[in-house]
Amino acid sequence: MRLIFIVLCVFVFGVSFAQKTKVYNSKLYIINNLEEYQLSIEKNPNNELVDLEDFIPELILDIRYATDNNFTGQKVYSEAKAFVRWPVASSLKIIQEELNKRNLSLKIYDAYRPYSATVLFYEIYRDTTYVASPWSGSRHNRGAAVDVSIVDLETGEEIQMPTAFDNFTVTAHPDFMDLPDNVIENRQLLITIMQQHGFRVYHSEWWHFDFMGWEGFPLMDLSFEELEKK
Repeated sequence: MRLIFIVLCVFVFGVSFAQKTKVYNSKLYIINNLEEYQLSIEKNPNNELVDLEDFIPELILDIRYATDNNFTGQKVYSEAKAFVRWPVASSLKIIQEELNKRNLSLKIYDAYRPYSATVLFYEIYRDTTYVASPWSGSRHNRGAAVDVSIVDLETGEEIQMPTAFDNFTVTAHPDFMDLPDNVIENRQLLITIMQQHGFRVYHSEWWHFDFMGWEGFPLMDLSFEELEKK
């Protein structure tokens, strides 16, 4: 009986340890509990993560990591949610309003991403051109980056872009020019309207945009379920 108890304890400890997020850089400051997150908001209200589905109901969500339709081939998020910091949400709201005037809408592929997901991505695809380095963390982990496209509200379809989401080739680079004119125009429309409201496109992905001042927001490793409890 005692031997069974010892084995059971070892198993439970092993499972708990396996579930703990591996941190590649011990010097990284990562918020991983609600108390610390709430303290960060008290110090700076801009640190609040806003649920875009509530804040901008007209947005179209296509959260790929809540499905297996992504480069990992597996469901990473348990919910299809999109959170961003307060200033990021405010800028996206203005962008959405401007696009709506053209009968267009933003489509959100991804927004805030827990650090644990960044670790998973790197361990699956170890090329930091296309996935963030776990040694520094992702701007998604800071709630200050979004993966987006544009949808034509008349057709309900995404306007034609250079590649699909999560395409890890040079064709996805925002300066790749061997494309049809309409595709270049569509990509430029997205880049221009995002840049006008405080975002900058990432050099290897036409869909990825970092918000100005992203470095001022802390890295986080809270799940969507934890954020909904706050």
